[in-house]
Amino acid sequence: MQSPTAATVKHGDRLEILQQRRVFLRVRAASGVEGWTSASQLMSAADMAEMKRLAERAAKMPAQGEATAYDSLNVHSQPSSHSPSFMQVKAKEKFAVLAHVVTPRTDLPHPPLVPPAPKKAPPVKKEDTAKIGMPPMPKAPPLPQNWQELSRPTMEDEGTPSEEPEPAAPPAVEDDWSLIRTAGGQTGWALTRRLSMAIPDEVAQYAEGRRIVTYFSLGEIEDGDAKKDVWLWTTVGDGHPPYDFDSFRVFIWSLHRHRYETAYIERNIQGFEPVLLDRIDYAGAGRTKGEPVKYPGFSICLRKKDGTLARREYVLLTNIVRFAGERSCELPPPVFNLAALAKPGSQPPVNLPPAAPEQAAQEHGFVQKLKGKLSRLLHRNK
Repeated sequence: MQSPTAATVKHGDRLEILQQRRVFLRVRAASGVEGWTSASQLMSAADMAEMKRLAERAAKMPAQGEATAYDSLNVHSQPSSHSPSFMQVKAKEKFAVLAHVVTPRTDLPHPPLVPPAPKKAPPVKKEDTAKIGMPPMPKAPPLPQNWQELSRPTMEDEGTPSEEPEPAAPPAVEDDWSLIRTAGGQTGWALTRRLSMAIPDEVAQYAEGRRIVTYFSLGEIEDGDAKKDVWLWTTVGDGHPPYDFDSFRVFIWSLHRHRYETAYIERNIQGFEPVLLDRIDYAGAGRTKGEPVKYPGFSICLRKKDGTLARREYVLLTNIVRFAGERSCELPPPVFNLAALAKPGSQPPVNLPPAAPEQAAQEHGFVQKLKGKLSRLLHRNK
């Protein structure tokens, strides 16, 4: 890392791998410049193709709110700190949050860019015909006639304390990652704890230490010359539960008290992204009895008590939230599949080309010098 910089390449530039030493690779850029770089900062062609597919899918995903970073934020190709960081978001720059995933704080399974050298087969040992074989094991002695009485536990055995159980292994450390999309359309993964949802502080103050997962504006209310949004948010407590949020809440602007107040809230639920905004049919407020009318509203996918998933719909009637019905809910395919990475052969490694003649000669000369020094040192010790 302390050596001079030979060249600088950008994300997406192709490099030819020439040589590997430990965690460093000697590469050749398109301009012909050669130099060394860390293997952790390189991505295979399969990685780049996967990133392209993720970006195409993310372009169609509904945003679950905007966020900003407290400081410069590194964006990774996978939800892991060990994956390459191909982009950096500046502090206070806004970007869309699309989804969340929880992964263990370890290096994710990833095929190496350079295949390991094949191991040499151990030499076959020739059998020594002159060696005398081992004598056969003697037969076990017969059991005594009272072996059943001897096997019964005695009073001393019953009074001995049992062995202490082995301590349980500590739980694996996990991290929550957010899939983000910048204003320029670039997509990647960032640590959720490094993000701050960009909902106004006059609403965010009611979070009470809970993490805001998603938030949306359902409309506006005019208070004199000012316009105030009607906000919907979902929140979750500590830990990494097997769902995305455990409560949702709607805030309206009070024209009488000139502050935000709760219009609707549900707690102790198991909700899943995405939360969808739409105009929803609601017959209870139709112009004639039973006539459905479309109102602005939202729908949330929840797990019911019987374990099934249902998407519940709610409408906003000025400053009142009403339940409008429910339908079956199917979760979208996961944006990141950790199990798929563990399958061998999912990403073919890159084969190293043969070394140049001058490079091979240099390495051969170095090896010969090292062997000569070792032989002289052994001869001197003798």
